[in-house]
Order: sequence, then C-alpha cells, then structure tokens
Amino acid sequence: MSKLALEDHIVDLLGFVADDLETVQTAREQFDKSRGDGPLDSAFSQSAAELHAALRLADGFDIDQMVSEYRALRASVVKQWVAHHRSLAETDIEDLTRFNEAIDQAVTESVAHYTKMINDSRDLFLGVLGHDLRNPLGAVSMGAQWMEKSGTTDAKQARVISEIRMAADRATQILNDLLDLTRSSFGTQIPVTKTRIDIAALCQEIADEFRAVNADRRFEVTHEGDPLVSCDPGRLGQVLSNLMGNAIQYGDVTTPITVTVAGNDPDALTINVHNLGSPISPEAQKSIFQSWTRGQDVGNLSGHSTHLGLGLYIAKLIVEAHGGEIAVTSNEQTGTCFSIRLPRR
Repeated sequence: MSKLALEDHIVDLLGFVADDLETVQTAREQFDKSRGDGPLDSAFSQSAAELHAALRLADGFDIDQMVSEYRALRASVVKQWVAHHRSLAETDIEDLTRFNEAIDQAVTESVAHYTKMINDSRDLFLGVLGHDLRNPLGAVSMGAQWMEKSGTTDAKQARVISEIRMAADRATQILNDLLDLTRSSFGTQIPVTKTRIDIAALCQEIADEFRAVNADRRFEVTHEGDPLVSCDPGRLGQVLSNLMGNAIQYGDVTTPITVTVAGNDPDALTINVHNLGSPISPEAQKSIFQSWTRGQDVGNLSGHSTHLGLGLYIAKLIVEAHGGEIAVTSNEQTGTCFSIRLPRR
C-alpha cells in the first residue's frame, strides 16, 4: 500500500478509537474490554479491526507484522499525547487507559479475524486438494492392480508394479486423512455406519495384512470374553491399521507386537495395541492425539515416512465418533500401549 493509503487507514482506526472514548462505559464494560472482550455488535469490531486484518492478509502481511502496526500506533499516540499535556489530569489518565483498552480490543478483533481467514483458506485448500487428486490416484491404483492380475514374466517389472500400487494406496490414505481433518475443522463429526462385528477377527485381519508386507515382524492377536461390538468396521480398521503401523515403525524389531481384545465388560470392549521399544516422552504423550503432531523423533530411523502426523488425531476422531475413548501409556519398562475403549451400544 502507498504511504497515503496507510495513513488514511490509520485515520479510520483512530476515528473509531475516538468514538469509543466518547462512549459512556460502565466499570464492568471497562473490565471486559481490558481482557479483549468488547461488545460484539460494535461498529469498531465489525469494520475497523476486521477490515484492517483483511487488508493486511490480502497485502501479504503476516500476523506478527499486523500486530506490530498496532504497537507502533499505540506508542506514537501516547508519545504525542504526553508531549501535549505537561501535567496529566485525572481525566487524561482515564482517557489514556480507555485508549489502551480500545487498542487491545482492536488487536483481539484483528487477530481473531486474521486467524479465521487463514483457517478458512487452509480448509478450502485441503478440501480441494483431496477431492481433485482422488480421481487420478484411483486411476493409477486401478491400473496397477489390473497389471498385477494380468501377470508378468519379468520379476523386476512385477516388483515395480507392486511398488506403484502400494505408493498409490499410501497417497490415497494421506488424502483420506486430509479430508477427515478438513471435515473435523468444519465442526463435522466423522461419519460412521455401525454394524455388529467380531473385533478380534478384524484385528486378526489387519495383522495378517501387515504380516504379508513385513515378514520380519511378529504379531500376536488374542482375545477374551465377548468380542462382538457395534461399530463401523472400515473406520475402526483404519484406526487399528494406524496403531499397528506405528508399532512397526517405532517398535523393537526383535519383539512381537501384541493386540489384545478384552470383552469381559458387558458395557464396553477394550482393544490394546502394545509394542516394546523406545518410549514416548511424557511431553509428547500430552499432545500425541493433536493434529500435525508426531509421537516420536524418527530422524534416526531409516527410510522416509509417508504420514503427515494426522494418523493419531484422526484415530481419536473416529473413536470419539463411536462414543469411545483412546489413550496411550508409555515408559521404558513396559513399552508403549494404545488402548481403545468402545461402548457396546
């Protein structure tokens, strides 16, 4: 923006501040404003502060630069104010206090509006990305599956085709995670279609899939009590696949990964996925189910991760959509255990 445009916008901001100073204000309203909780229906919050945030975002200012403008504006006004009042009367001190409260309220409104616009743009981007890439990835996956079924006499070609199919499947899973994240960002619960199934059989099925591609790893699936529960098998399989995949990635390769289904409780069923190996730190455990969070530092492991740090966050959303809970315990002595508790009804 030009210097004139910047100065003109400052006039708009200060005009609203001046109007605010002339408005009668109760002690309670003054207290609320000091905490950034001004009236929601004020012209100040609806135009000046939000407009300032929108303009700065459109012009490429980051949020720190936008806030620094308010800091500079506050400092300039106070400096001029004090310079023109050699001795401050009680009313001047009150006006200065209210001026600072008004600026604080403007900062709150601008930051809130700036953040909302950023989040809306991110969610739109993720939604479009997930939708537009699904079809070409599906075509790649179907083509690779057809080539696998057609067969080939060249072992090298067969391996390349298999890698193409697995890469397409991993990319599709990443897109599914992004779409689930976008859905949750809009406040929409992940949809589940429940049917009564044998959870122990589902755990065994997922473990068999991992055995097929990880011949050097051992899985032990056990159950006790009633393994039947009402759930969405596809969604719950997504959770179990994530937990078992993490156990493979982070667990001790010399010890088995154990999956235990406990169905003795008539009201709920519990699934435990356990592995030995380096524990998750207490600090990481506190945020491990948040979005974009990685449970452990994997920089010392070979290979490249294909995950975005969304798996456990989405697992939590799926479990909660079933009315259940998911938790983790991890230490040096007993290893790492992820526990899922699902209500039977």
